[in-house]
Amino acid sequence: MQKRVNVNNVSFGGKPFVFIGGPCVIEGRDITLKTAEALCRITGDLRIPFIFKSSYDKANRTSIESFRGLGIEEGLKILAEVKDSTGVPVLTDVHSVEEAGIAAEVVDVLQVPALLSRQTDLLVACGKTGKPINIKKGQFLSPYDIQHAIRKVESTGNNRIIVTERGTSFGYNTLVNDFRGIPIMKGFGYPVVFDATHSVQRPGAMSGCSGGEREFVFPLAKAALAVGADGIFMEVHMDPGQALCDGDNSVPLDDLPFMLQTLKRIGEVL
Repeated sequence: MQKRVNVNNVSFGGKPFVFIGGPCVIEGRDITLKTAEALCRITGDLRIPFIFKSSYDKANRTSIESFRGLGIEEGLKILAEVKDSTGVPVLTDVHSVEEAGIAAEVVDVLQVPALLSRQTDLLVACGKTGKPINIKKGQFLSPYDIQHAIRKVESTGNNRIIVTERGTSFGYNTLVNDFRGIPIMKGFGYPVVFDATHSVQRPGAMSGCSGGEREFVFPLAKAALAVGADGIFMEVHMDPGQALCDGDNSVPLDDLPFMLQTLKRIGEVL
């Protein structure tokens, strides 16, 4: 039987689906707060449960010259302000054992990045915080392999676990989605989220940075709900052309209301 995972007033594993969204990385206080407030209005009007996501650091950028964020201290201050001003839960990536405990003091969900989803010490450290843990399935893992990452978190006594599908490496600079993976991973007993924007990323394809194919975000999100995803994850930016990280695969804020309205209809039919 699939567990429900509660994050404050948001419940994964129920209806409607949960939306996780926000800019890939914290670019500054004002743009982060404005985006969070806009996302709260959009999801509130549609009555879709919402968790705000943004990263204080993106430690796995392709190039040493790429913008990584504002760092853990300043980034967590901004995420705390988002929580205080909007009342919604917040989610962020952590990259080390030390970061897990620090971030857990502020955020509501700790996210283990896909490229770190086999790192035992990190998964255990996140589990020990007692916070809900979102494990992003590595691009190099089969859906069956994610059970081992789940067991590492469970070993701490923490079963507040969410799993996120974000595509599978297919040759060089390309990701594909096998939608069998969603029901396979749901079979391990936890809610499964579909990351629609990272799934269309083209890792390292732009000579030192990643590209993306934004036009496929919406159709893939619809397909994911149709096969049983409990949540949809999207990176959203007010002006993706000016984004400092993952702009090519981010959804423009203005496009989001129609997309979420359509996704909610699909969820209601199911």
